[in-house]
Amino acid sequence: MAAPGDLELVRDFINTLDVLPGTDEIGDPASLASWVAEHRLVPTQPTLTEEDLGRAWSLREALRALLLANAGFPLVPESAEAFDDAVSSARFRVRTDEAGRLELLPTETGGLEHAIGRLVSIVLAAQQGGTWHRLKACAECHWALYDRTKNRSAAWCGSQCGARVRARRHRRRRREEYA
Repeated sequence: MAAPGDLELVRDFINTLDVLPGTDEIGDPASLASWVAEHRLVPTQPTLTEEDLGRAWSLREALRALLLANAGFPLVPESAEAFDDAVSSARFRVRTDEAGRLELLPTETGGLEHAIGRLVSIVLAAQQGGTWHRLKACAECHWALYDRTKNRSAAWCGSQCGARVRARRHRRRRREEYA
């Protein structure tokens, strides 16, 4: 399910890697450049390097780890460090929006720095606005999902992942009964 507002950009970014089949929408610098431009994370399509690609992958997986923490799994300290490293060179400025609220924006005018700055500012705004904790990673396949349940209990991205988990539990119980 789609996340509200700009938080959907973060969900889409994390889901550029479909973990179970191992398909990656941003598998090379050119596809990463196209992706950030198409999703309006940069004003114009940048020219990116292999180093930029590695940094984007690192940020994506660090964000996925944060979403797993939102889903109740422990946050691995290395993931927090990877996030810090991926965003360390991003620079920001503050702007007041039309309602008088402060908005954090990247100072870079293009390239991966701008895209990373936009993603980080969206995460920060979601944390402050209370929507961040509803963005989670599926307990089964690690797909990013937005939890719209009333009690914030969504654990799977869909019925297929839930069915796989329930089937494994059932098989385990059956083995234990006959053991």
